Amino acid sequence: MHDSFFSLLTSTIISTFLKKLNWPSWPQWRRLPSILTQKERLVITALIVCAIGFAFAWRLAVYFERTVAVPAYGGTYTEALVGEPKFINPILAGINDADRDIVALVYSGLMRYDPEGNLVPDLAERYDISGDGKEYTFYLRKNVQWHDGKTFTADDVLFTISAITNPEYGSPLRASWQGVSAQKVDEDAVKIILPKPYSQFLERTTVGIIPKHIWEEVAPVNANLADANLKPIGTGPYRFSKFTKDKLGNMVSYSLVAHDRFWDGTPYIKTVTFSFFAYEDEALHAYKNGEVMGLANITPARKTEAEKRGSVIYALHIPKYFAVFFNQSRAKPLTDKNVRKAFEAATHKEEIMSEVFSGNGTITDSPLLPWMTGYQPIAAQNESLQERASSILEDAGWKDKNGDGVLEKTIGSDKEPTPLEITLVTSDSPDLIRIGELLKTQWEQVGARIHLENYDTDELKRRVIKPRKYDALLFGEALTLYPDPYLFWHSSQKKDPGLNLSLYDNKEVDRLLENIRESLDPKERENSLKKLQEIMADEVPAVFLFSPSFLYAMDKDVKQVSATTVNVPARRFAGMEKWYIATKRIEKTAQ
Repeated sequence: MHDSFFSLLTSTIISTFLKKLNWPSWPQWRRLPSILTQKERLVITALIVCAIGFAFAWRLAVYFERTVAVPAYGGTYTEALVGEPKFINPILAGINDADRDIVALVYSGLMRYDPEGNLVPDLAERYDISGDGKEYTFYLRKNVQWHDGKTFTADDVLFTISAITNPEYGSPLRASWQGVSAQKVDEDAVKIILPKPYSQFLERTTVGIIPKHIWEEVAPVNANLADANLKPIGTGPYRFSKFTKDKLGNMVSYSLVAHDRFWDGTPYIKTVTFSFFAYEDEALHAYKNGEVMGLANITPARKTEAEKRGSVIYALHIPKYFAVFFNQSRAKPLTDKNVRKAFEAATHKEEIMSEVFSGNGTITDSPLLPWMTGYQPIAAQNESLQERASSILEDAGWKDKNGDGVLEKTIGSDKEPTPLEITLVTSDSPDLIRIGELLKTQWEQVGARIHLENYDTDELKRRVIKPRKYDALLFGEALTLYPDPYLFWHSSQKKDPGLNLSLYDNKEVDRLLENIRESLDPKERENSLKKLQEIMADEVPAVFLFSPSFLYAMDKDVKQVSATTVNVPARRFAGMEKWYIATKRIEKTAQ
């Protein structure tokens, strides 16, 4: 109303002004340039340009004031990946990150992780759990369509579970689904039956469901040769479009397009294209040169290089930690709990995090990470690290009797004193080698002698970890977002392929781990987790060091990227259907 009044008033004033003036005729206007000097003509031209510019700017300001930018459909997102896909199939993908990244966009599971790392329904609309914790009934969403237009049904869920558990498919998921069976309730519901309660089972149901009508025609023994591994049909937010290979058969690029019948709405970004590189240097070069818009899994040492492009660097929580695992069966000094406590006290974790990872991570002191349910922080000590460590060893009777700088102590019925000397083993990763060097310096300052050994990862696993031939092992372990420490600390997991790298054996801890696995009471599980951490903090079977951040660089043009916590790198795409590049402006009142 105010704008209309202003326009009317302005029009009236100008009209009245023009009537008072003896306004020049058109022939007189045409003669005006000839009677003006060059300077006057320039001044008038400049005034006219300014007036037009002012009017345009005023109109533009009014437009932006009255409208707001909102996501629009369209645009292409490109990302560099190290490696190349082999099996874009959720039951065959294994540990290949390129496979898992594309699977996360093409397929949907019964459940999924939201951007904050919470488990929420996906193809299942809701679920029920029986009182004994052994039966899970999933009620499926109706009218969900596969990318080829076929309707998703309970038969697809049953087929997927059957394929996972069938040894002929060779699925790497088979061990985690042993003893699990499934029944069809009706076309829109399935019941999954467990051999015994398992409180973390819902995490298993995030696996992508594969289409029965495609895969039932493929013999299980030939599954890894099927075209559908590279031209997949899923129900996820994006569907297969095309791929290109070089003359040697190496995958060069892989493109997806938005699935316009995705149950949670058509994704805003129309096309997603992955470019594949053999090495991180090549991928980073492509990103810095603007060939791609995103680059994942950046090592902390390369973060600054990625930042130079003016990108956004996302640091995501990921459930993985590094620790020093003590093998008391091989190193006599480590049988003394006070030695293990002293090594823990002498470890300057802040120095390690700063020097090796430039602060890109979280310091840990527990088998659980600080953002996990049930995490129990360890009480801070007032003494300096070295003072506390030296005090622990002195009180425990460790002394340097021969003046060689290494503490000794007679242990048990031994006649000769045992020197405080161990070998620390790790992989040949530059970061882990540097961490080993820092630990050696820190621990030797309190009277220990530390020998360092490193092996390439395959040799480390085969020659050292599998037979448990180490005094102390600097290594990492990958957890799940919903804590299940059983595999890493239960006494039944001491031998390969178990993951109890400290060969830890404690009856009370075993009982707590079993309860954490089987109890359906969240409060009871949380109490067991806290008690577990208290016992382990006292016994120190390992020195927990840090959890590295997952670094993800992306152009600022990509909006609404929202993942904060991921269980594997592929989960950075959680909520990608809401990402956008293109925008449009609408009236504010029309929102």
